Amino acid sequence: MSKSKITFLPHGTSIEVADGSTIIQAALDAGVHINASCGGEGVCGKCRVRIEAGAVDGGVTEKLSAEDVRKGYRLACQAMATGDLEVRIPVESAIDAGVLNLPASPRRTARIREFDFEELKDEGLFLAPVEKKCLQLPPPSPQDNLPDVSRLIGQLRLQHDEHRLEADLSVIRKIPEVMRAADFKVTATLVRPVREVGQTRIINVQAGDTSGRSCAIAMDIGTTTIYGQVIDLITGAVLAEHAEFNGQISYGEDVITRIVYAEKPGGLDRIQEAGVATINKILGKIIQRAGVDPQDISTITLAGNTTMTQLLLKINPRHIRRAPYVPASSLYPPLKARDLGMKLDDHVTALVYPVVSSYVGGDIVAGVMGSGIYRSEELTLFMDVGTNAEIVIGNKDWLACAACSAGPAFEGGGLQFGMRAARGAIEDFSLNPKTLEPMIATIGRVRPKGICGSGLINMVAVMFEVGLIDSSGKFDPGLKTPRLRQSGGVNEFVLAWKEETQIDRDITLSEIDIENLIRAKGAIYSGCMTLLTEVGMGIQDIERIVLAGGFGSFVDLDKAMTIGLLPEMDADKVVYLGNGSLLGARMSSLTNRIRRDVADVIRKMTNFELSDTASFMDNYIAALFLPHTDLNQFPRLKARLEARKPFK
Repeated sequence: MSKSKITFLPHGTSIEVADGSTIIQAALDAGVHINASCGGEGVCGKCRVRIEAGAVDGGVTEKLSAEDVRKGYRLACQAMATGDLEVRIPVESAIDAGVLNLPASPRRTARIREFDFEELKDEGLFLAPVEKKCLQLPPPSPQDNLPDVSRLIGQLRLQHDEHRLEADLSVIRKIPEVMRAADFKVTATLVRPVREVGQTRIINVQAGDTSGRSCAIAMDIGTTTIYGQVIDLITGAVLAEHAEFNGQISYGEDVITRIVYAEKPGGLDRIQEAGVATINKILGKIIQRAGVDPQDISTITLAGNTTMTQLLLKINPRHIRRAPYVPASSLYPPLKARDLGMKLDDHVTALVYPVVSSYVGGDIVAGVMGSGIYRSEELTLFMDVGTNAEIVIGNKDWLACAACSAGPAFEGGGLQFGMRAARGAIEDFSLNPKTLEPMIATIGRVRPKGICGSGLINMVAVMFEVGLIDSSGKFDPGLKTPRLRQSGGVNEFVLAWKEETQIDRDITLSEIDIENLIRAKGAIYSGCMTLLTEVGMGIQDIERIVLAGGFGSFVDLDKAMTIGLLPEMDADKVVYLGNGSLLGARMSSLTNRIRRDVADVIRKMTNFELSDTASFMDNYIAALFLPHTDLNQFPRLKARLEARKPFK
């Protein structure tokens, strides 16, 4: 079989593939990222690349304009190599993880709930899951020839009153050399059982006194991004943190496309390895930045949605997307981190957050734990908005949850010029109400190259309030502005002319883009309303809203309420939790009390499958307008709309 050499620019990365291979498969094999929102089905048009040398077969579809084709652009998922190629990846496909590690603008965020380790102790919630004990051991002699592990356990009982102890195999393997390396002065790392009954495990033994150094890793395994922290188990401080885009995004933007890929021969292995490679990249960075000895890390706690969890554990997720939507398990045993492919020492234990259902996963359970709503008197609406939106309603007495598929609009997917939050993404927007000339602001304050989710919300809210679009998301065709035009029979508004952009194309917002946003926000709002109805309550009963997830940090609350994404409430009743999944993982790293409570929360949480709930579709149809068919649910917006002046 003949081979073709494909060189990807501007990376300079080359790979040899069999003739007939698609460019996107070659990119995956070479570790080069190309946007592929639809997982390579050819329907999203995001994977456009430019052929600068050589020829390909296919790749010309209705997703490309005649000018695009003339310039050499092809869809990477459809174009097949027929010889050596030079392929340029356009700027809009570049992954920029820098924005993931930047704080949000204070104007955009709700009131932030800060984590306080001392508060955890004051509330009686601190039960150390890991402790290190230093011992001076008597050396063996002809009269005292106990095995090394028995000597260690005996002295732990004698010097530290420790009982019900067992040693891991990794300890047994290393203890002879470690004991004798420091004249029998050693430090043992003990992992406590979650419940009072059970054995305390000795997972590590180190030479000398290292009892003042004890760390853990907390990780949020997100569909789009993975976040990691190094936690000091003695002070509760975060020593280092970092985030990267999940390497699995090259196999699809959402969980469904990844499940489909995982079902292909070899797909599960490949997609698991891509996720673990991202985890290892983060681990390397945060351990180095924290300046800690890997030997001082005892556990890694991981929280992710159900699909991400099963992919991490290499469990085929095929039944998650098929009725009756059953995950493989809700609880997972402690594991060796190395067995999952993580580059951590052999003694490090991986603790995986349990899940509730196929679409309410460990990330939401961790968020509930981190927010503390399961201990609160206040009736709280907890929302984690992303490609899938998860909703929890309740307090210390009861909890109900549901998940709805919002689609990728809030992460820039499903839009012609949508992109993730990265440099060049339009994040803020305003309009001159007389001239309809826009003012845009991008992340990094550089020329625009696309629209991120928070920018999309701001645009649609502003356009609706000034009357550029109506409640169904349609442009007023009677308005006189060169920015309003038709393309392929679809009305669109030019946000930036091509000479003002990074991508040599006009950046526009079309009625189809707006329709995608309305469907996404409608699914979330109707999910909230349906869940409230099922528990016999209404919006007026909600005392607090908790927003979780990276998306929430950039949402302008007023704009989110204007489009009907969030129910209209006083801003001081809305709390931004930040990355609730990561916070819950961090808290579980610090105290067994949280880990113990997790099991109780799982049992307490009632899951509603919205697709089987009769009222969901009625609520959904009602929410497919800006902000809603019933404007009385948004009284402050109603007053503003009634007071606005029409265009002249």
